[in-house]
Amino acid sequence: MTENVTPEQPATDATAAPAETPAAPEAAPAETPAAEAPVAEPTPAETPAEGNAHLDEIRAGYTFEGPALNFGAAVIDDTAHPDTQVQIPLAVLNRHGLVAGATGTGKTKTLQFMAEQLSGQGVPVFLADIKGDLSGLASPGESNEKLASRATSIGQDWQPTAYPTEFLSLGGQGKGVPIRATMTDFGPTLLAKVLGLNDTQESSLGLVFHYADKNGLALLDLKDLRAVIQHLVSDEGKPELKALGGLSSATAGVILRELIAFEDQGADVFFGEPAFETSDLIRTAADGKGLITCLELPGVQDRPALFSTFLMWMLADLFQDLPEVGDVDKPKLVFFFDEAHLLFADASKAFQDSIEQTVRLIRSKGVGVFFVTQSPRDVPAGVLGQLGNRVQHALRAFTPDDAKAMKSAVKTYPHTQYDLEKLLTSLGTGEAVVTVLSEKGAPTPVAWTRMRAPQSLMAPSADAVIDQTIAGSAIASKYAAVADRESAYEKLAARVAATTPPAGGAPQETPDPTPAKKTAAPKEDPGLVEQVVKSSAFRSALRSAGTVIGREITRSIFGTRKR
Repeated sequence: MTENVTPEQPATDATAAPAETPAAPEAAPAETPAAEAPVAEPTPAETPAEGNAHLDEIRAGYTFEGPALNFGAAVIDDTAHPDTQVQIPLAVLNRHGLVAGATGTGKTKTLQFMAEQLSGQGVPVFLADIKGDLSGLASPGESNEKLASRATSIGQDWQPTAYPTEFLSLGGQGKGVPIRATMTDFGPTLLAKVLGLNDTQESSLGLVFHYADKNGLALLDLKDLRAVIQHLVSDEGKPELKALGGLSSATAGVILRELIAFEDQGADVFFGEPAFETSDLIRTAADGKGLITCLELPGVQDRPALFSTFLMWMLADLFQDLPEVGDVDKPKLVFFFDEAHLLFADASKAFQDSIEQTVRLIRSKGVGVFFVTQSPRDVPAGVLGQLGNRVQHALRAFTPDDAKAMKSAVKTYPHTQYDLEKLLTSLGTGEAVVTVLSEKGAPTPVAWTRMRAPQSLMAPSADAVIDQTIAGSAIASKYAAVADRESAYEKLAARVAATTPPAGGAPQETPDPTPAKKTAAPKEDPGLVEQVVKSSAFRSALRSAGTVIGREITRSIFGTRKR
C-alpha cells in the first residue's frame, strides 16, 4: 500500500513546490494527451509528414524550366493536390510514349486534352478517330457542375475552347478530305501485312513491285498491280516471270486472288492519286496554334489491318521526307497511333523490327509518336523500350494471364511509394499513373494523377461544324478529285492491243483475273521459292528494291518509295 501512494505524492508536491515547477509543465502535457488518445495523436502527426515527403518528391520531379504539357494534379490517398501538377516537357515528346488502359478508363479524353495543349503551344498533332469521338476538338466544350468541381479540385482554369482542326477520311469513306496512297508509294511490305500474306508470298510480292519499278510500270491503284501480276502469269509474260527467279506462277495466283478479294471489299478506293503528302500534317493555323489533323475512320472499322497499316505508311513516309533536326525545344509533330495492337497482330519479326527502327530513328526528325492501346503487352518489347513517356490508365486483371501481365508491367516502373499492383486495378475513370522523362532524360517519379478535363467538346461535333470545317480546308481542293493517269494497267492493255491480230476483233483487256487454268488450291513450287526467300542476299536486295536502272524506284526498309 505504501508503494502505491508514494509515486503519487511527488506529483502532488510538484504542483506546489517552486523548485520543481519547471519540470512539472513538461511532464503534465506529455502525459495528458497520452492518457486521452494514446494512438490517435501519433497517427495524424506521422501521416502528413510522409505525405508531404511524397508530394515534395513528385513536385520536384515535375518542375521544369521549359514549356510543358500538363496532365493534372498528383493524388495521394485518393486526395488530389492542385499545388502539385504533373506535366511533361515539350522537349522530350519526341522520345515517344504509351497511353494504355482498359476500355472506358479515359484514354480518349487523355488524347483530347493532350492534343489541345499541344495545339495551344504551336505543335501540330495527328490522331486517328476510330469511334468519331474526337471530332469534338473543333467545338468549344460545355461546362456542367461535375466538370467544374473536377477542374477546381485539380487546379485547372477550365475555359471552353475550340481548336483548329482538319478532318481527313481514308479513301473518302466517312466525312473529311479524302486521302489515298498509290501502290508504288505504299510498297510491298505494308501491302503484304494488309493482305495477310506469309513470308514466301510477301517476298514474291516484292519481286512483282521490283519488276514494275524496273520496267517503268507505275502502280497507282489495285487494278495496276493486278494487271502486272496477270501479265506475268500470261503466256506473253511467262518468260519475264521465269527471269525473276523467285516467283512461281502458283504464288502469283495466290496473291492475285487475295487482291481480288481485297478489292471486292471496297478497298480499291484507298489507293490511287492524288497521293496524300504527309508534309500537309505539319501546319499551323493563322493564330499560331498547331493544326490538329483528325483522320476519321468509322467507315473502315471492319478493315482494321488496313487502317493500322495505313497509319504506319504515313509514319514511314514522314520519316523519309523530313530532314534531321536532332533535339528540339518542342516537336515538329506529335503522332498518336491509336489501336496500336492491330498493327502488331500477326506481324512478322522482320515487320516488327522495321517498326522499331522507324520509331527509333524518327525521333531525330522531331516527330513524337504515342502508341495508344489497352495493355502494354500489346506492344512488342523492342518497340516498348523506345517509349520513354507512359500514361497508364486502369488495367483489368480478370485472368491468371492478366495478373501475370500486371506484375510484369509493375516491374517496368521506377521505384515508388505507391502500391502499383493494387493502384493500377483501382484507378478511377480519368485517372492515370504517369511517369515521363525529365528535361535531363531521367525518369520522373511515378505519379498517381487526376487528369485534366478537355476544354473542347467531349462528344462528337455537330455535322454542321464538321461540314463547315471541311469546306474551309486549305487542302480540300488538292485531294478531292480522283486522278487516273496512264499507269501499268493502261500500258499493259495497250501492249496486248498492239499484239492482237486485226482479225481478232476488238482489242482485249488484260487477261482474266481468274484464268480457268488456275485451280482453287494451286501447289507452289517450294524448292526454288524457299531457297530464294531464305537467302539473306535476296532479302537485302528486296528491301532496297534495286537501283540498277535509273528509273527503278528506290525503296525504304518498309518497301515504301524514297522520293
